Amino acid sequence: MLIYKVLRNAEWATMQRDGATAGAPVDLADGYIHFSTAEQVDVTLHKHFRGEDGLTLLACAADTFGSELRWEPSRGGALFPHLYRPLRMDEVQWWRPILLTPQGHDTGAL
Repeated sequence: MLIYKVLRNAEWATMQRDGATAGAPVDLADGYIHFSTAEQVDVTLHKHFRGEDGLTLLACAADTFGSELRWEPSRGGALFPHLYRPLRMDEVQWWRPILLTPQGHDTGAL
């Protein structure tokens, strides 16, 4: 199963340069990297990134993280994947820009 992380351009550039990331400011504050499932990405974008341009979507295989990935309740009790360590570049299966359209964010087919 793929899970997804949204990064701003500066965060993505830093990850590419350093080979890993501890995440966005919200991840640093919470102590884990917030991921979303395919079904959760659009709501995450709407709630936390509304109107923001310059975003990148990263896809990672959930089963590669072992016990460091925990599924924990969040919005409305839904389980969200949280990674309790930095995310490495070699764990990213693919990435692509998230387009900002007049209708909102377009992540393409997940």
